[in-house]
Amino acid sequence: MSAPATPAVRALLDTLGSEQLPSYVYDLADLREHVGAVRAALPERVELYYAAKANPEAPILAALSGLVDGYEVSSGGELAHVRATVPQAPLAFGGPGKTPAEIAAALALGVRRWHVESEQELRLLAQLATEPVDVLLRANLPVGSGQLSSVALAMGGRPTPFGLDPEQVEGCVRLLAGPGFERLRLRGVHAHLASGLDAAEQLALARRIVGWSAALAERHGFELAEVNVGGGMAVDYADPTARFDWKAFGAGLAELLAAHPGLTLRIEPGRALTAYCGWYATEVLDVKRSHGEDFAVVRGGTHHLRTPATRGHSQPFTVTPVESWPHPWPRPAVGTGRVTLSGQLCTPKDVLAQDAPVTALRAGDRVLFAMAGAYAWNISHHEFLMHPRPDFHFLG
Repeated sequence: MSAPATPAVRALLDTLGSEQLPSYVYDLADLREHVGAVRAALPERVELYYAAKANPEAPILAALSGLVDGYEVSSGGELAHVRATVPQAPLAFGGPGKTPAEIAAALALGVRRWHVESEQELRLLAQLATEPVDVLLRANLPVGSGQLSSVALAMGGRPTPFGLDPEQVEGCVRLLAGPGFERLRLRGVHAHLASGLDAAEQLALARRIVGWSAALAERHGFELAEVNVGGGMAVDYADPTARFDWKAFGAGLAELLAAHPGLTLRIEPGRALTAYCGWYATEVLDVKRSHGEDFAVVRGGTHHLRTPATRGHSQPFTVTPVESWPHPWPRPAVGTGRVTLSGQLCTPKDVLAQDAPVTALRAGDRVLFAMAGAYAWNISHHEFLMHPRPDFHFLG
């Protein structure tokens, strides 16, 4: 199943020649409408940060300005890029393995909100900070049996390189109350535990995270000002029409906040904000049958759009027929009603959609892959086989 392209995307595709494919096409007006609806569904005292890792293209970042409360960055490179693109926006620096140079650069650029992943990192930050900065301790909290067993990507609730175990959080809280850490202000807890959760699952985790954080603050006698419950809102590639229920999520967060006066909650989605605004357009170079199955080889592949290979899904797509055929020989076409769409790489893992139903598909037809606005180009292995890079178009 695929989502139809917006009129602006479809109009542009009609103007592109074969030499301009593959192309990424982003509808920024559609992005702003979607994020505006997300923002409207969230109650007061919920900050909406965009996880820049999902798609750091400058026009995407600029389009989100004024709709999000800030941006979460996870490296020195993201830090410099986002600061240059939206220079006045608040930034939160997260992610494991921050180097001393990255910490110093972020401090010099005025980053005052930190997601601390370890005691070592906390000590480095205390050593390098010359002005007060706000700290959230990233907690790797245990969760109920099986609660994260079906999610696409678990970041916590089990042994991982991310964050601090609960007893390590306790140790860092004690450190922050002692000498040498005066410039670090403990504001609360960060706990991004999983990606791919629906609204009810997200709310259940948020309640657990806030409850645990409130108990931590009471034990140690500090004011719990902020809790970041992370991102990871579900995006269903099998059904592009199935969207995360932001209204239900917002209503649940409002109930949670009512029980905790003075607390600010923060969420930092990435994929769930930008996935739907992007398309990857290409054309079919060849169709052939192998051991009874049809394969269509398209321009480009997973070196441009790595998401289906990494997540093991079929990227949703639609076919645009092209009636002209410039060659004197018969036109290769799918004959079985099903097709695997593969790219130009010399690996059997270069698959964009597996055994997908099609009414018709021929060499020379065009394929438009939907939901390509997040973790697509920026997460792909661009230089393998050194094929040309795609074009990029930003509309609206």
